[in-house]
Amino acid sequence: MVDVLTDIQIFCPRHRVAEYVANPDNAHEWYVNIKSAVWLTPKPAEIGTRIAFKANFLGRQLMYTYEIVEFVPMKRLVMQSVDGPFPMETSYTWEDFNGGHTHMTLRNRGNPTGFSKFVAPFMAAAMKRANGIDLKRLKKVLENKNHAS
Repeated sequence: MVDVLTDIQIFCPRHRVAEYVANPDNAHEWYVNIKSAVWLTPKPAEIGTRIAFKANFLGRQLMYTYEIVEFVPMKRLVMQSVDGPFPMETSYTWEDFNGGHTHMTLRNRGNPTGFSKFVAPFMAAAMKRANGIDLKRLKKVLENKNHAS
């Protein structure tokens, strides 16, 4: 089992952070490894929405489809893989922090199968590192946009 939890404080209002993160069209801007996201169901994001992602991770190109299984706007978003290299769940939470700023968590968990299950401990460490980089990138993108508006 892989279970990676990362978090960050973003000096930007919660509604801006949540709206930006919950829109798959923005994923390639802040996720270093995601190269594209294609909506397989009509916009906007809601329970049942499916999105196909193309990513690079650990030197491999990955294609996977996520379905939104829980969505409470500006509070929580949970997606589960319905097609891809192994079952995975990604969740985001957003909470108010320090007077108009946001505390965000990003959690990835799943059960690698086949060869992947043998490298799960290495995979978890790599995911933790990548998620930390992604959240720092998200912080920079959103805080720069917040100062520009």
